[in-house]
Amino acid sequence: MRRFTAQELEAARDRLVPDVAADGLRVLFCGINPGLMTAATGHHFARPGNRFWPVLHLSGFTPRLLKPSEQGELLTYGLGITNVVARATARADELGAEEYRKGGRLLSDKVERLRPAWLAVVGITAYRAAFEDRGARVGPQSLRIGDTRVWALPNPSGLNAHWTAATMAEEFARLREAAGVEDRSGA
Repeated sequence: MRRFTAQELEAARDRLVPDVAADGLRVLFCGINPGLMTAATGHHFARPGNRFWPVLHLSGFTPRLLKPSEQGELLTYGLGITNVVARATARADELGAEEYRKGGRLLSDKVERLRPAWLAVVGITAYRAAFEDRGARVGPQSLRIGDTRVWALPNPSGLNAHWTAATMAEEFARLREAAGVEDRSGA
């Protein structure tokens, strides 16, 4: 991946990054919002140090470690990516409470249209803010959006020191098993 200058990254602020989505997915992963590297590249979870792609593979969702630029392959596995808030920021703490709530409403509308079996919100704090569920914990949620079940996953950002790649992969694997997705890791 090429290096971006600080000016190029700043120019990506507020950009929108298209979803990787289709009707009837097994799991629609949902990030908090695009970071500047994601917005600059147009590829979800593109920041070096973000553990989403390694954890996706370690948990058995993909047969090999995908690069962010290969995000379109997810659709062949019945997987997709969207975000709670569409606009790119340098940090998630730049988002306000109303922006999260509005994002949760828009996300619910999207899920009702696309009808994935599972919505997996990648970041418990984002889930709590978007759906106003302050007591939520990582794991399956009681919330359903239409027929779609909801799971809150740990945030794969390299800044989330509470979870290692291995412990995140265990939680992602629990979701994979609940979603009836075969283990593709080859392990």
